[in-house]
Amino acid sequence: MSGAASDHILERMMALHPKYIDLTLDRVWRLLEKLGHPERDLPPVIHLAGTNGKGSTQAMIRAGLEAGGARVHAYTSPHLARFHERIRLAGALISEPDLAALLDEVYAVNGPDPITYFEITTCAALLAFARSPADYLLLETGLGGRLDATNVVARPALTVITPIAMDHEAYLGDTLTKIAGEKAGILKRGVPVVVGPQEEAALEVIEARAARLGAEVIAAGQHWHVTEEHGRLVFQDERGLLDLPRPVLPGRHQFDNAGAALAALRHLGRGEAACEAAVTRAEWPARMQRLRDGPLVAAAGGAELWLDGGHNPAAGAALAAHLGDLPERPTYLLCGMLNTKDVTGFLRAFAGQVRGLVAVDIPGEANTLPAEETAARARDAGLEAETASDVLAALAAITARSPGARVLICGSLYLAGRILRENG
Repeated sequence: MSGAASDHILERMMALHPKYIDLTLDRVWRLLEKLGHPERDLPPVIHLAGTNGKGSTQAMIRAGLEAGGARVHAYTSPHLARFHERIRLAGALISEPDLAALLDEVYAVNGPDPITYFEITTCAALLAFARSPADYLLLETGLGGRLDATNVVARPALTVITPIAMDHEAYLGDTLTKIAGEKAGILKRGVPVVVGPQEEAALEVIEARAARLGAEVIAAGQHWHVTEEHGRLVFQDERGLLDLPRPVLPGRHQFDNAGAALAALRHLGRGEAACEAAVTRAEWPARMQRLRDGPLVAAAGGAELWLDGGHNPAAGAALAAHLGDLPERPTYLLCGMLNTKDVTGFLRAFAGQVRGLVAVDIPGEANTLPAEETAARARDAGLEAETASDVLAALAAITARSPGARVLICGSLYLAGRILRENG
């Protein structure tokens, strides 16, 4: 768990959260002005938005840049086990004393004014990034793009949009084109944008906005291509062809994420060594992560444990595809989800591929979907489903039925974080 000092300050920050969340940058601009506009004093920014793959793509870009000796700041959300994961300063997670001092300072400057948790902590991160020298800042949006708290950098070095899918409809819109419009809000006049694989409707929105802003589009399938050949990754753009090892992050979808990362690195002038490091050195927990030791692994006996925080239909399809590529083994889902997600849509891709699902509540999460409802939605998606009181009970139920099973713990980054903490 994170240190007591930062925990207490973060709890105080939660109390400032407005009762109604309206996506706006007004609160952010107000606080940034009080802090002396740190957003104007950042290293070159690579701003990432998208529905799926932002974190993995960011991790690969960071691995490639750092392999060449660059000092890289990184901002991501949500965190899994500790808040410190959100703020990486020149390659290292922010320390507990520095985090506590930073949060305390920003909390005092904000005063009693209402502001969301994400907004105030993003302002704190920008202040930390402005004060610490680095060669690049990888800045990941939290929700959407146009009105996201990270969208305060006037001219980033590059923007990246990973695959867009239906998610957060209550805030971003109920169609793919509306959501794409929000994500494309990070584009800036004259700043190139790397675009990962998109549905045609989303790509049209991105291209239209880029045309209005005079932003060069570097799009998958047009300006760069990535394929898997003989177990390796082959990337091609106008600069030539790269024949690289397969991404160390597992799953077919990581080839597309790697493609976006490689396109970004090539645009930034990085060579083949950086590109190889991007696919071989990237680390990103809870994205088809194999758990190999720890108390939960011991409790599972001979079962094979995997962990992923994906939670929307596109993520479900990617996970199901990866399970289909693994050696045959009886497979079960251990699933906990939030009540704001398309649970049936997420689980539908697993129908006919897994033997069953055991649903749990997400411990300590106010917005957890009750296990009974998760199980009911799973049945609607065509899965056999039951409930358990907690993760250990769910593992016991699965391993009693199939001692050598493969178990994918999935449905929420909040559940994934809890698993990582409980498993040490």
